[in-house]
Amino acid sequence: MEQPSERKPLRADAARNVDKIITAARQCFREQGPDVPLQTIAATAGVGPATLFRNFSDKEQLVLSALSRELRQHVDPVAQAGLDGMDAAEGLFNLIDALMRVASDEANLLSAVAGRRGLLLGITQGLIEAMATLLERGQGQGSLRRDITIEDMVRLVAMLIGAVDTMEPGSEAWKRPVALAEDAIRTERLPRPLPEQSDIPGFSFSGRG
Repeated sequence: MEQPSERKPLRADAARNVDKIITAARQCFREQGPDVPLQTIAATAGVGPATLFRNFSDKEQLVLSALSRELRQHVDPVAQAGLDGMDAAEGLFNLIDALMRVASDEANLLSAVAGRRGLLLGITQGLIEAMATLLERGQGQGSLRRDITIEDMVRLVAMLIGAVDTMEPGSEAWKRPVALAEDAIRTERLPRPLPEQSDIPGFSFSGRG
């Protein structure tokens, strides 16, 4: 399947339609969940189904394009700022924070491609490379544990993103597990309290102190 990054340049009117469809997809997924029909997205975008299918062969391609746009807009600049900065550990966790914010805000988009690891890697490869660079630099600076590998980091971030399913979409509940992960990876724990605990939707725990 053609990846979003491989799309050919579009005419101005076609590019506007693509932008409207992706914007509508984000709105519909947020409001109606991961099973929203493509026809609903087309209607919300103000285009016909034929226009949608001319640009996106299926829901998967549309979802990946929407996620790719969110990463380009909200995560890529943070990754670049980290690579340009002096404190690699700070840059690494700013990057993870940005990823987690997108994962929380776009939880329904992620649910629509759950389990499609290869496809998701296709739109995050550049971010993984930035993460690897920041990890290596942080280890050289002595701020990050030397026994952590990029494979560890990819799995850790995948686990953190998976934890979004236990949180209210769009909340900042992800900040606490990210802080716990940061404490485990840094050579010295930051002098700060953990972010506030949040409830798991649908679960009640007795005996919580």
